[in-house]
Amino acid sequence: MNPKPIRDALSTLARPLAALACAVSLVAPSVQAQGFPSKTIKLISGATAGSASDIIGRAVGEKLQAELGQPVVLENRTGASGMVAVQAVLAAPPDGHSIFVYTAAHTVVPLITKINYDPLKDFSAVIPLAVVPNVMVVAPSKGYKSVKDVVDAARAKPGQLNYASVGVGTATYMSAEKFRAATGIDAVHIPYKGSPEAITETLAGRIDYFFAPLVSALPMIKAGKLIPLAVGTTKRSGLLPDVPTLEESGIAKADYLFWIGMLVSSKTPRDVVDKINQATLKALQSPEVRERLTSLGADPLPMSPGQFDAMIRDEMVSNAAIIKAAGIKPE
Repeated sequence: MNPKPIRDALSTLARPLAALACAVSLVAPSVQAQGFPSKTIKLISGATAGSASDIIGRAVGEKLQAELGQPVVLENRTGASGMVAVQAVLAAPPDGHSIFVYTAAHTVVPLITKINYDPLKDFSAVIPLAVVPNVMVVAPSKGYKSVKDVVDAARAKPGQLNYASVGVGTATYMSAEKFRAATGIDAVHIPYKGSPEAITETLAGRIDYFFAPLVSALPMIKAGKLIPLAVGTTKRSGLLPDVPTLEESGIAKADYLFWIGMLVSSKTPRDVVDKINQATLKALQSPEVRERLTSLGADPLPMSPGQFDAMIRDEMVSNAAIIKAAGIKPE
């Protein structure tokens, strides 16, 4: 039997099948995007209820619900330096319906804690929600009127001043460590369970200074019970327009970007990631969300997923240098 007619027939049949396969591959991503969302979207937070991350996540979630046409709920999965929330997101189907709402700790915890995931390979960045400034505060009883006063006191009494944080690797800690490295001072780290405890100890004068989240310290600042010496961001806060930045106070390269953002499993289809990004951008532009961010002293940080991914990679490099300089070993 001559095999040529059979080969010709198979070849003729293969061409339209190949074309069909190509067409399917081209439309598959859009089909995935059109199918998202199909159910309730969970914003899984590694922060406690009432924290800046929680408040901002809920505010954005309310508007995101209107943009995506599905219920959006925020779940607090606290514990193990955010790893409880991490595992909840990675265990869920990677279809965009489980979104990790976390902070800049995402680029710190893996450097100081033994973990069973890779923050760069296992997660895809979606969008930063906001930047929340930390503010260097002291008790009036300390007599410090400026950042220079604190630095001078620390240099005059090496190892005798102390500073508070809410734990190694947190934004309050990283802000203080960047400040310590930039000034070359020697001060003692005192960690606390949360900002309320650290603020209480600062008010009592048992802590010399604390880089407190602005949202937590603002009531005490307005009441005159805490003195704000500088904000730890690159620009002044709209809520404290008369308070200088660290750079304006003569301390260069000490600012720390404390962001709150959204990430998903890296297995999530890219077009779904883009759809969440665009819907969140619209939510962040709404007057209600902008007003809520302003009330917290927070600023939006609009980015594409690619830009956010690049920022996270760069931040992990710079944080690794800070941690090495501080002599912190992974636990």
